[in-house]
Amino acid sequence: MSSIVAFFGRLMLALMFLVSGVGKFSNLAGTDAMIQKVGMPAGLGLPTAIFEVVAGLAIALGVFTRLFSILLAGFCLLTAILYHNNFADQMQAAMFMKNVAIAGGFLVLFAQSHQAWSYDAMRDRRRADLATRDADLRAAKAEGIVEGVRTVPGTTTVVHD
Repeated sequence: MSSIVAFFGRLMLALMFLVSGVGKFSNLAGTDAMIQKVGMPAGLGLPTAIFEVVAGLAIALGVFTRLFSILLAGFCLLTAILYHNNFADQMQAAMFMKNVAIAGGFLVLFAQSHQAWSYDAMRDRRRADLATRDADLRAAKAEGIVEGVRTVPGTTTVVHD
């Protein structure tokens, strides 16, 4: 049950960035203007939109989850500091705290990145299966049970003849 909840939590975090990135693509001029308003250089609208969509897809699919989790946590914190720093405005203060909370969610995802329903977990299971199979083959070869399998001296590589 907890893996299902974690999967949907990951999708909800990803959805926010997918929708935001697509919105930035639809209004690149407005995105550039908003970025320039805080003193950042022009032309960052397109890279920001691409980053949000790619990172959102990666989180949704569970691909390089740790990398994109830490990048998105930093992105949220940077956004909070640059765009929501007027604490006299209650809405800006709330947006600041929202971004800090989202960053916290990504840090938790970073710590728990290999969830059951992710590409990262599937890749780790496959590597473990291959390592187990290779170890079994080496043991069988050492016992003389398997014909046509040899190990390369000085390595753990198994060669099938």
